[in-house]
Amino acid sequence: MTSVEFGETLALVLVAAHVVFGFIATVLVSANRRPSAAIAWVLTIVFIPFLGALAFLLVGRSRLPARRREQQRAMNSLLLDNTSPDALPPDAALEPSWLASVTRLNTGLGALPMVGANSVRIIEGYTESFDAMIEAIDRATARVHVEFYIAVLDDSTRPFFEALARASARGVEVRVLADHLSGFLYPHRRSTQAFLADAGVQFLAMLPLRPLRGQWQRPDLRNHRKLVVVDGAVAFTGSQNLIDETYLKASNIKRGLHWVELMIGITGPAARELDAVFLTDWAAESGEVLPFLPPGADAASGAVALQTVPSGPSFDNDNNLKLFAALIHKAERRISITSPYFVPEESIQLALVTAAGRGLAIELFVSEIGDQKLVYHAQRSYYEALLRAGVRIHLYQAPAVLHSKHFTIDDDVAIIGSSNMDIRSFSLNAEVSMLVHSREFVDRMRAVEDRYRASSRELHLEDWLRRPLGEKTWDNLARLTSSLQ
Repeated sequence: MTSVEFGETLALVLVAAHVVFGFIATVLVSANRRPSAAIAWVLTIVFIPFLGALAFLLVGRSRLPARRREQQRAMNSLLLDNTSPDALPPDAALEPSWLASVTRLNTGLGALPMVGANSVRIIEGYTESFDAMIEAIDRATARVHVEFYIAVLDDSTRPFFEALARASARGVEVRVLADHLSGFLYPHRRSTQAFLADAGVQFLAMLPLRPLRGQWQRPDLRNHRKLVVVDGAVAFTGSQNLIDETYLKASNIKRGLHWVELMIGITGPAARELDAVFLTDWAAESGEVLPFLPPGADAASGAVALQTVPSGPSFDNDNNLKLFAALIHKAERRISITSPYFVPEESIQLALVTAAGRGLAIELFVSEIGDQKLVYHAQRSYYEALLRAGVRIHLYQAPAVLHSKHFTIDDDVAIIGSSNMDIRSFSLNAEVSMLVHSREFVDRMRAVEDRYRASSRELHLEDWLRRPLGEKTWDNLARLTSSLQ
């Protein structure tokens, strides 16, 4: 065989191998995956064969290992067996009438029912949130559970950590969970953990990446929840992390960026339900199943009904995606969404455009600037379709980064929690959302939205279409990456 013939034969073999490899990749990648995501991965693997395949092996699975999913199912059974006596029955008469079907959906997905008799306060200020949590921790008598995606001991958070130390010194059981990878992305990891250890606080890293210990999963499957529960009777959750409002990044400080957050404080049976989310995560990381507090410990004192909705890659379904899509479709008059990272899954984008076509008043609050370049450009690629449909988009003005995560539906229903309105929060991150049923609470949330509107400038279609070609190019290219999940 001549060298020319050998070269031709080798080329044919490589082409055939590439075709076979592409076919196998298509079959494997498409299994139980959205078509848009499957196509994006197949194109990546076909056009960048080795790097694309390596990327898929590294981040192509959107679910945690089978062991972790089985742990979640076992905890779901425990949750159902320890339902609060204040749980509303599945056939409860709720207004609006469609809400009962949504609460049944949530119970089936996350195993936690809607419970009544809660009091809820809205906390907008960054330091005010820390102050409220510190006050509750200083009253703790039995246990304090803390779970944050980011937990850093710095000048702003030191009073919070000192409150945990005081509680531990009183004999209160104090446990802290924080995401493993985030600990390496922000400063003071060692000093934070050393402080907790010296204070006698039990600390565990969530979703650790330690392959030598058999602890490995897709690296960007993270636990993004934020919650504090005191004695199973008082709880806090929302968008805020346990870190300074600049996130301690030199680039943020140089640009004068600071984060605007929203948390809620809960007193009543729903605090116990939120504690169940912590117990689930603690069991997943430690293997220790802590006891649920008895129902008698609930401090029922209000008139707000709440349902805790955990979601994430340990579940078999995209719980928050199904909840959000259902609420948008059920809405009859008005939808107001606040999300710092708005990269909607196809069903959410279609639901919003359809709702606008049905004549609903829909508004979206996002930041004028972004702290994550790729996500910032990806979310901008969705604005034109929304504006054309009649959705009003408000850009919260710099140098603030609007990091709050919530939305309100009509007059009686709201969602508050850790979940962004993006594909990462729908499929890849462990999140927790609170479904709130209360007209009085929604009225107070409308006042929050009014303040956002006053601090924003409205984006208009004609102005948006005139943005520079370079920006349009970056927006459209970034949008392609959102399907690689």
